[in-house]
Amino acid sequence: MNNLKQCPCKGSNLDKMIQPAILAALVKEELHGYKIIQRVAETAMFNGNKPDPTGVYRHLKTMESMGLIISSWDTNNSGPAKRIFKITEDGYQCLCTWISTLEDYKNTIDTFLNEVKSVISNDKSAQ
Repeated sequence: MNNLKQCPCKGSNLDKMIQPAILAALVKEELHGYKIIQRVAETAMFNGNKPDPTGVYRHLKTMESMGLIISSWDTNNSGPAKRIFKITEDGYQCLCTWISTLEDYKNTIDTFLNEVKSVISNDKSAQ
């Protein structure tokens, strides 16, 4: 998993929360790009709001180059061919790392919120 050193699952990029949402969608089933966007929109993180499709496709390309997902062309159905994405073992390990990272974020945010609440409470009592 050397290619995960710069991975957002290590906690260095909070703006990349789309990655765990994509990986979680792909754990359940292989999906084409638009279905991934729909599944991500259904998560609590996105609350029914579809993420930017261009950003999702950019992430899919990056994630594929990192070895977190693989893709193949589905030409069996009528209509244009669709690229189908599948999570890899490295992608699954990355998602497991995300769980730990997100729990750490949650704990840190909880601690920080308590500190801020304490500062505000102390400031109000001083006024």
